[in-house]
Amino acid sequence: MLFTIARAIAWGRASAVATVAGNAVGMFLVSVLVALGLGPLLQRSHLFYNGVQWAGGIYLIYLGYSAIKASKVDAAGMQKAEDVKPSLITSAKNGFWVGALNPKSIVFFAAILPAFVDQEKNTVTQQLLILGLIFSVIAFISDGTYGLLAGTARQWLASDVNRLILMRRFGGVVMIGLGLFTIISIFIFN
Repeated sequence: MLFTIARAIAWGRASAVATVAGNAVGMFLVSVLVALGLGPLLQRSHLFYNGVQWAGGIYLIYLGYSAIKASKVDAAGMQKAEDVKPSLITSAKNGFWVGALNPKSIVFFAAILPAFVDQEKNTVTQQLLILGLIFSVIAFISDGTYGLLAGTARQWLASDVNRLILMRRFGGVVMIGLGLFTIISIFIFN
């Protein structure tokens, strides 16, 4: 989301939406790889299933803390617009690689989605694929909306570094909340 907002502030709505489209495809690719690799393991091992959730929850809390800690530096970087606007294809490619290579995506798909899978059924891989597709579509709609709004309000957002810091810190709090939910769900749903 923050990557999209930064691109919207720098280059406008079209670049932000192209970035989001590429990102959604990249994240779906990650979800497919996670589902095919982790699905069978998660289905067979209760210990591994819980271990992945613990690791993912702790990592999300760490990422949230890091986002809050670096909020001032990140916000200052988001204010700097680059001179050369990339093509829509380049924006989509950049978004794809961010989605496909983002370790947070791997952690999310490996740690969060299994909490919504019925481990007792023999369809864990299929369930993970469907959840990954649903997540990618929702991410496209959500992040695309943020990109459109940020592109529309780009002058207002970029004019005050405190607004950008607040957005970054809010994102950190959300990640910490997701991490805590992941860990708590081990005790609630098992």
